[in-house]
Amino acid sequence: MNYFKLAVAAVAFSCFAIGCNDKATDKTEATNKATDAPAPVAVKPDLATMKADIQALESAWATADNARDTNAVAAFYAKDAISLVSNKPMLVGKAAIQQDIANTLGKKRVKGSTVSYDVMDVFGDGNIVTEVGKTTIKDASGKVTYTGKYMAVWEKRDGKYICVRDIGNDDVKEK
Repeated sequence: MNYFKLAVAAVAFSCFAIGCNDKATDKTEATNKATDAPAPVAVKPDLATMKADIQALESAWATADNARDTNAVAAFYAKDAISLVSNKPMLVGKAAIQQDIANTLGKKRVKGSTVSYDVMDVFGDGNIVTEVGKTTIKDASGKVTYTGKYMAVWEKRDGKYICVRDIGNDDVKEK
């Protein structure tokens, strides 16, 4: 009978100890939660606004491009930008990109043709935005002469987006 009383006492003590531990843990956690700074709340970026902002930049870019204004087009790039142009070495820095723009606009683009850039998708946190888009070039009569696609990475610097990386390539030409 003494063993039975001892076993019951041991079980009772164990239950009491476990119960006290849980309550102590709960109080500690509550105290920590009360004294800690509130956990940061993740704010989802407004993708529709980001897309509209980037499309506005792309429309301004197309205006500069169609005016054959090398300096205005180059102004969309950061000094440390990198451009990955089809069939050319990597263009590192704004000066190299600007030289390529001058060559493309001055020599390769048919007079009277116009370009447009259409933003298809954006994603990012609002400070860095990756854009996926398509390029269309039309001749003076409005006939599509070229289509392609691109990705650009925009970074917000001094309150405005500037292109830090881009890559583009041609669509397959129909025969």
